Amino acid sequence: MSAFDPYAHLGFIKNPDGTITRLSKSPTVEANPDPSPGITVVSKDVTIDAEKKTWVRIFRPTKLPSNDNTVARLPIVIYLHNGGFVLFTPSSIDSHKKCSLIADDVPSIVVSASFRLAPEHRLPTQYQDAFDAVLWVKNQLNNPNGEKWLKDYGDPSRCYLYGSDCGANIAFNVSMQTADTDLKPLRIRGLVLNQPMFGGEKRTGSELKFAADQVLPLPVLDLMWSMALPKGTDRDHRYCNPMVKGPHLDNVRKVVKCLVIGFNGDIMVDRQQDFVTMLVKCGVQVEARFDQVGFHDIDMVDPARASAVVNIAKDFILG
Repeated sequence: MSAFDPYAHLGFIKNPDGTITRLSKSPTVEANPDPSPGITVVSKDVTIDAEKKTWVRIFRPTKLPSNDNTVARLPIVIYLHNGGFVLFTPSSIDSHKKCSLIADDVPSIVVSASFRLAPEHRLPTQYQDAFDAVLWVKNQLNNPNGEKWLKDYGDPSRCYLYGSDCGANIAFNVSMQTADTDLKPLRIRGLVLNQPMFGGEKRTGSELKFAADQVLPLPVLDLMWSMALPKGTDRDHRYCNPMVKGPHLDNVRKVVKCLVIGFNGDIMVDRQQDFVTMLVKCGVQVEARFDQVGFHDIDMVDPARASAVVNIAKDFILG
């Protein structure tokens, strides 16, 4: 694969100063806050930090379940999107569809959080932005004039962090921060980690087997890590490879229960299974669901798989 250009695969041009030019923008969807016939989920955008340009897109089902004529409180799902730290936003069409599905099927109030992208902003910036989103949710719940969808329909005692790809990596790292933070009345009950993005210097069997994967070939995965990790570090940094020995493992023991979802045709499946093993060794309650058939981000292109993944998450959240 020596002639393969990972920048071209991503639609990037590398600039002399180390930044990139994104040649194509992924399709996006506007938020739709107004219920209308046939619409099962409404959404709206709210700025968190104008200076950092961080924001959230909030989703809620239009048909709200009720008990004895009072609206039932719904779980709050804080969602972190895919894209290898370098692509997409909550308005990207795949992220918007995924969050609409979660809001409708669980059902739940979904807060899809933006984070600044690499390489312009390297890790741990993405962790900080996601942590800020969690604090924003907490503050809305404590503010008499806070965001109404959260205050009127959300159940603060049932909050879940749900991440896909790099978003699952972010959710895992943020959960270690929140373990030592007073989030009252918000209580994070668990993590949904869908095909989490991890790596390392020594190649795994799945990385070698699927090195020429059409969606996420190995040179592209390597490039994403080189753009996202702090300068001067390698893929055995704990942000990329939390399975390495180190003091961070003491924080892993604080992680709440986890659902890890993967597919055996994913280039990162060996890393994901090693991650599950590490969690178990650290005493974390883990449910691992690995499908024999499927590739990385299959649920972004196959509606049946998308529904299946959300149904697994639904059972975990409501169980």
